[in-house]
Amino acid sequence: MLKCTIMLLPVLACGRADQTDSRAVGETRESSVSATPAPGTERTILFIGTSLTAGLGLEPEQAYPALIQERINSAELSYRVVNAGVSGETSAGALGRLDWLLKQQVDIVVIETGANDGLRALSVNTMRANIDSIITRVKRARPAARIVLVGMEAPTNLGTRYTGRFREVYPDLAEEHDLTLVPFLLEGVAAQPALNQGDGVHPNDAGARILADNVWKILKPMLR
Repeated sequence: MLKCTIMLLPVLACGRADQTDSRAVGETRESSVSATPAPGTERTILFIGTSLTAGLGLEPEQAYPALIQERINSAELSYRVVNAGVSGETSAGALGRLDWLLKQQVDIVVIETGANDGLRALSVNTMRANIDSIITRVKRARPAARIVLVGMEAPTNLGTRYTGRFREVYPDLAEEHDLTLVPFLLEGVAAQPALNQGDGVHPNDAGARILADNVWKILKPMLR
């Protein structure tokens, strides 16, 4: 079996997803699994995301990108997952650190952002513009990289007009930029107490496995 390295880029620890990302930066953590791929064959999948990607409240190996790495290893595919999730980050924050993230060579970029924009009821138009800029910059910096856009939903208490406009951002941008779309990251997990931590927002380990399934069924065909 191939061995790939799961890397977690420095993340900002927040007690809740809707807090500002102003806490101390954590150390980079790596964990190795099984045998090393042949030199020069390993490719990189970069996960850009919020606390949902960072795995807030979970062990590093329980976050859904790490579970994706397990599936990659089991399929004996030479891909290394880099988890660049940051708790509390809005789409503006993701855009602000993008140039630094793209200094490394990446082959696939998974973009999960907007959840905190929705929690804070920020402008849908601004969120859309930020995500559009993220996609455009990735294409410009890494033209050979494939992009997966991960859809999110806004809290229902913000009203049907806001939630409807929010929901439309992701399929609209995926179509506009010809991207692969994960329709809704939290499908099957949102509003399910047994699959979430005590805050009702962040998946527990069982919920994270469902998140991994939601992403893997879209990502897997791209890796072949």
